[in-house]
Amino acid sequence: MGRGLLERSARARELFEIASGILGFDLAKLCIDGPEQELHLTSNAQPALFVHSMAALTIFLEEKPDISSSVVAVAGLSLGEYSALAAAGAITFEDGVRLVQERGAAMQEAASAVDSGMASVLGLDRAQLDTLCDVSRQTGEILHVANLLCPGNIAISGHSASLTEAEKRSADAGASRFIRLNVAGAFHTDIMKPAVQRLSAAIAGTTFSPLRFPLYANVDSQPHVQPSEIAELLTQQMVSPVLWESTLRNLLSAGVDMFYEIGAGRVLAGTLKRVDRKACCECYGD
Repeated sequence: MGRGLLERSARARELFEIASGILGFDLAKLCIDGPEQELHLTSNAQPALFVHSMAALTIFLEEKPDISSSVVAVAGLSLGEYSALAAAGAITFEDGVRLVQERGAAMQEAASAVDSGMASVLGLDRAQLDTLCDVSRQTGEILHVANLLCPGNIAISGHSASLTEAEKRSADAGASRFIRLNVAGAFHTDIMKPAVQRLSAAIAGTTFSPLRFPLYANVDSQPHVQPSEIAELLTQQMVSPVLWESTLRNLLSAGVDMFYEIGAGRVLAGTLKRVDRKACCECYGD
């Protein structure tokens, strides 16, 4: 992960070096050499993905120096919202690294305290999944829709026993697939409340600058430009469903006709095609 970026750009190498100084370990070495199990820890994966995306953004801007004049909005899926904020100038790269390091550590701690997880359920809509969660939720447990990615692809999140029950019932509910996700715990539910408390302290010590472009936020899929709104959006995101499909639809309705996916993976490209087959997306990562 990240090898291609490091080979292509001196500035990308510099970003990894700056991040390593903040994190206290060699991030580039972990990304390239592993061990993979250590890289996949939420406390390490979140800084790694943030820095990877910012390095990819650096190369993107080096190759398309005039693109900034045509940008009308930014958005990011869950952790990607921090990259979007940095791209919009709301936070510095250094503050972004510190925030995602604290976010990752806080979420890892909250996840380790509870036997929980997430699953992607294919073939059901929001109402059907709400019903599946309601009938599968064990007494005193949490199970809710967590990520509304695109039509027919929604993730649920909660206690492991409730997830297991939902998996048993999923086929009868009409789901085509039930896929357990390789994540530390039940993100975007109240199981992350302890993480919110810890992250809030880090956010309180961060200065947010005016955004150069509106951020379409995960929690409400609406555009935001005021720095005073950012802290609440980031903390609320931890325990709220990610409204990604709605975000894409709102961007399309606002007239966006070209999307750029910056960083690892092809989530934007894949989900965008499920929302609007004619929408154009270029990907910049490794």
